[in-house]
Amino acid sequence: MHLAPLACHGEPALSLPPSAIIAGALTRTFGDRIAVNTVSFEVAAGEVFGFLGPNGAGKSTTARMLTGFINPTSGRALVAGIDMAQHPSEARRHIGVVPEEANVYADLSVWANVMLMAELHAVPKATRIERATHLLERFDLAGRATQKGAQLSKGLRQRLMLCMALVSEPQILFLDEPTSGLDVASARLIRDIVSEQNRTRGMTVFLTTHNMDEADQLCHRVAIIDKGRLAAIDTPDALRARVNSRRSVEVRFAQFSGRPGDLASELDHTEVTLLPNGFRAYTPQPGALAQEIAVHGAAMGLRIESMATLVPTLEDVFLSITSHAAAKADAKEVA
Repeated sequence: MHLAPLACHGEPALSLPPSAIIAGALTRTFGDRIAVNTVSFEVAAGEVFGFLGPNGAGKSTTARMLTGFINPTSGRALVAGIDMAQHPSEARRHIGVVPEEANVYADLSVWANVMLMAELHAVPKATRIERATHLLERFDLAGRATQKGAQLSKGLRQRLMLCMALVSEPQILFLDEPTSGLDVASARLIRDIVSEQNRTRGMTVFLTTHNMDEADQLCHRVAIIDKGRLAAIDTPDALRARVNSRRSVEVRFAQFSGRPGDLASELDHTEVTLLPNGFRAYTPQPGALAQEIAVHGAAMGLRIESMATLVPTLEDVFLSITSHAAAKADAKEVA
C-alpha cells in the first residue's frame, strides 16, 4: 500500500516518512453484523489523520482494533510497525489514547491521575514530575492538582485525560471525539495543544470526530468510513475538489429592501438555502451566478449588503460522499 504525497491546505506536497499506523484489510463482525469491512489505509509518521463517518459507520470499532481494545475478526493492525494483536503490550508503549468519555480515576486527585499514568508507562520519577507539572500548567489545571477526578466538569476531565495520555510522550495519539460536548474554551485549548504536539514533536495523531471544522483545521488527510467500508481518503482540499457542484454564492441584502426569497425562486436549476435577509445558492460556476444575482437583484429593488463565493466545506464533502454511498447501496438492494 502506498500513500499519496502529503499536502496541507495549499502547501506543496511533501514526501512521507514511514507509516506509523497500518490498517490492513481490517474486518470486525459482531454476530451476523459486519461493523468494519476490509478497511485498509496507512497513516504517516507525523501526520494528523482524521477518521470521519456517521454514527454506526465503524469509526470507533476501527479505532478500538488499532489500539488493541478488541481484536479484528480478520486483517491486521500495525502500530509503530508492531502487530497490535500479536504484541499488544509492546505496541501500547508507543501510543496514548483519549476515549470519548474521559475515564479518569474519580477517587484520585488530578495530580495522582497523571502520575499513575506516568508510572504505568515507566516514566522515571524526576521526569514524570517535570512533565506532569508542565502539562497541568499548559492545560490550566495546575490550580486543581489536589481536586479529585469526580469533582471535575466534563471539559476539565477531558483536559486531564489528555494530560494523562501525553505524560509518556507517545509517538502516536489516538483521540476519539476529544471535544464532543465541551465548552468553547476547553475545545479550543485541546485543539491548540494537539496541533502544537504535532508541530513541535512530530507526534502522529489519529482523530475520530463528527466536527467537520475541527477535522478541516487539524488534519493533513481525512478518511471517510460509511457502513463499515472506506468511502474516501485524501487531503481536505482534494476532497473538496471532488464536489465542485457544492461551490456556492452567499448573498445578504439590506433590510426592508425587498424579498430575497422572490429572487431565489428566479434562479433556475439552482439549489438554494434561505438565510436571514438573504440566501446561499449552490453552483459549479459561482462567478456567473453572482453576476446573475446582482443583475436580477437590482431589477427587483434589492440592495446587496454582502456577497461572497464559497468553496465546499468538509461537511458538504462528507454529506455528498455518504449520501452517494447510501444511494448506491439502496440501488443494489433494489436490483
